[in-house]
Amino acid sequence: MVSTVNYLVETGVAAEGKIFIAGGSAGGFTVLNALVHSNVFAAGADFYGVAELTMLATDTHDFESRYLDSMIGPYPQRKDLYLERSPLTHAEKLNTPLIIFQGTEDKVVPPSQSEAFRDVCIRKGITYKYFAFEGEGHGFVKSESIITSLEESLLFFGNAGGFTPHL
Repeated sequence: MVSTVNYLVETGVAAEGKIFIAGGSAGGFTVLNALVHSNVFAAGADFYGVAELTMLATDTHDFESRYLDSMIGPYPQRKDLYLERSPLTHAEKLNTPLIIFQGTEDKVVPPSQSEAFRDVCIRKGITYKYFAFEGEGHGFVKSESIITSLEESLLFFGNAGGFTPHL
């Protein structure tokens, strides 16, 4: 993904400092990993993203807790890989503004994952916003939560990229 972004900038298709990344759940995991392993994005939006794979393996409901066994290996036998591939392990490399959206009742990616990344932003002095939507689970269903998260993402990206979005 980072190579693609670099190519788009080099060929003039995309403007440096105007590229943003957003994703939810596993896509949020991608957002967080892209931000801790590169500086090509002006800002990121994480929607209930997986920040720490060991938390997913140990602090989520039974169905999702076994999801990673076939992709990474069984936990705790492959704890080393879970830690190595977790964005939170590399969070000290984060330098990019980040907006985070989380449901307070999320049983797949518990709020503790988003809170941990929020705390890294606070500790490092990185521009961030954090929204915890009361009563929402994994994926937002309330129109107010959906509208707020999309509008706030656009405003956050506008601030990071130096443009004023029209809402």
